[in-house]
Amino acid sequence: MGNFRELEVWQLSMELVLHIYKITNSGKFANDYDLRSQIRRAAVSVPSNISEGDESGSNPLSIRYFNIAKGSSAEIQTQIEIAYKIGYITEAIKNDIVDKCVIISKKLYKLINSRISKL
Repeated sequence: MGNFRELEVWQLSMELVLHIYKITNSGKFANDYDLRSQIRRAAVSVPSNISEGDESGSNPLSIRYFNIAKGSSAEIQTQIEIAYKIGYITEAIKNDIVDKCVIISKKLYKLINSRISKL
């Protein structure tokens, strides 16, 4: 605990944030302030909750924050699916982001289970 920058899941989620910001700065996405803002907030929530959970100092709190991060990853998947269906992004971009979210969610699942086993 307490060294969140070294967690691979935190590093991957930071990369995801940058990717989300990049794709939401162009095309039709750039003009949809509501969806753009919502997906950005969800993306920022993932590494933020991972770091807060890792620094919380207790496994029950860590688990809570990691679950919130996992939920935010699912939120991104839903919002990116909406963006695809309304023509803001290509299928390739959608699939890339969904794949990244799935990897992050799986790593969070393992991290959560690791912390549960320490209770």
